[in-house]
Amino acid sequence: MPKAKGASMQIGLLGAGRVGAQLGPALVAAGHRVVAVWSRTPGPAAALAARLPGARSTTVLAELPPADLYLLAVPDAAIGDVLQALHLPAGSLVAHTSGSVPLAVFHAFPGLRGGIFYPLQTFSPGRDLDWARVPLCIEATDESGEATLLAVARTLSDQAELVATPQRQVLHVAAVFASNFTNHLLGISRALLKEAQLPFGLLGPLVEETVAKALTNPPFEVQTGPAARRDEPTLVRHRAALAAYPQWQELYSALTASIQQQLPAAPGPPDASRML
Repeated sequence: MPKAKGASMQIGLLGAGRVGAQLGPALVAAGHRVVAVWSRTPGPAAALAARLPGARSTTVLAELPPADLYLLAVPDAAIGDVLQALHLPAGSLVAHTSGSVPLAVFHAFPGLRGGIFYPLQTFSPGRDLDWARVPLCIEATDESGEATLLAVARTLSDQAELVATPQRQVLHVAAVFASNFTNHLLGISRALLKEAQLPFGLLGPLVEETVAKALTNPPFEVQTGPAARRDEPTLVRHRAALAAYPQWQELYSALTASIQQQLPAAPGPPDASRML
């Protein structure tokens, strides 16, 4: 659970989707007050506001009450439109939660103090998070805003860091590989096992050991499997087994090539001039 510490903030939460639905209760648990929840549609806003003592819901940006901080937990593509439609007092602090949208998005809105409040985590309905373990990446257009965002972040997480836009964007790409792509590959594995009438749970210990090993060693250095062994007969059999799934077969070949590109150069034939 988040730990309450520091000054309580009045926060306006814009967005009631996956991020907002988890961020709102976490802020309240950390001792802050969410004064309002905005969403384009009334249902999600009302449902989230009902879980936050003292919060009211609205679908009208002009009805947002005064707050110390406004957090935009909206899709990346909507951030510009929401900022354009906001009518807040000059100097209001507004931060979005995107991992990829640059801080420069606020340059077109000089009346606002802009910031980033990016939680590095995957969000799914029905799954509660331990916010103390969620890294929060902070950036702002001014030192005061930066200090405020860091203070709020540190009431939620043990890992609140200043991360500038270029590094945050690289972090976001890395997170896509580590989380989204990994989840997709696990989905393929599950589908293959289902076709073979085998339980997906068989892979559990293997997946757990792979992740544990990768988090304690440089992953490229502990790569295993037929691609790492350059075991061509096994690779051929695997491609044949995927013949009914050409897209997955292509992905298998691409990943095999990528693994082998990271391997040390294969030893060449002996130098005959040294064989005396």
